[in-house]
Amino acid sequence: MGGVISTDDPKWIEPFSGLSEAQFARLVALVRRRGGDVQRGRPWRLRLEDRVLLVATYWRTNLTLRQVAPLFGVSKSAADRILDHLAPLL
Repeated sequence: MGGVISTDDPKWIEPFSGLSEAQFARLVALVRRRGGDVQRGRPWRLRLEDRVLLVATYWRTNLTLRQVAPLFGVSKSAADRILDHLAPLL
């Protein structure tokens, strides 16, 4: 996935989440323990780490889901589903 924000490149984590890499890794582990990576239905397009970063970016910035979604290479509807799924776990 070229040209999109991803945790594959750690430089995106701190500016978009406000967390260090270690803090972000602990947050992802917490979400995983709470069931954030449970698979029902179609598989997620983004890995759990990227989905957590998407939610953190949405909460940290003043961007709408319509603006955040293309940054991660997903549709607005997919970004909304990610937010609905992960927000209670965070």
